[in-house]
Amino acid sequence: MKRVYLLYLLVIVFTLSACQETERNKEINKKSTAVSVGDNHTENDKVSDSLSSVKESNDSSNFLTIEQNNLSTLDFEKAYKLCTEALSGYYKSIWNGIQMDVSKYIDNQNLRQYTEKKITSQHNLFLKNNLTSNQIKEIKISAEKVDYIEGENNSFYLKLNARITKDVGTYAEPTEFLVRNLNGKLVIVDWYTSGKDSYDSTIRGENQNINNPYIWNEREWVDKIKQ
Repeated sequence: MKRVYLLYLLVIVFTLSACQETERNKEINKKSTAVSVGDNHTENDKVSDSLSSVKESNDSSNFLTIEQNNLSTLDFEKAYKLCTEALSGYYKSIWNGIQMDVSKYIDNQNLRQYTEKKITSQHNLFLKNNLTSNQIKEIKISAEKVDYIEGENNSFYLKLNARITKDVGTYAEPTEFLVRNLNGKLVIVDWYTSGKDSYDSTIRGENQNINNPYIWNEREWVDKIKQ
């Protein structure tokens, strides 16, 4: 299984024009082998700035892949948007009570049910502790790491950092995603927020390796999570 690092490619992909597909593929292929994740704050700042205001799409057609049965590096921009929209919607739902349509981002029934339960549990906890009056004002999301995983289980791995600004105070936490092509549509097949005392850390366990795109199809594992 081969990984192609795409963090620096984010800025490049966002600025690609509508040139012929062959030329675009050549450019991506030339650069993908040279991409690595480092401490280049200039590049990371560009990524953060481009997502300082996350706009939600009206429907899932915005996440259609270029090829029906294949995942390409050229699908990265949409995969990134898919994850930032889902993450933004999640925070708005648990804090501000704005309903989130989880099915727009997740197809797997087990993961969808878990995510809906996660949202309900977190929102009810905040309600119980009289915290929901402290509403979210801004969500900024930046990429810490992005991989294109080639092979039979080809997928995108994204580690995103969210900074949530509320009426009073701010906090930040990282979330990891796996994204795949399902019949020509990008879907989240797993995501995990590893902040201190996060819902995922409590229910799924700490220090999880988010690298199995089929984990929510494993009955024994899913049944253990539901207990």
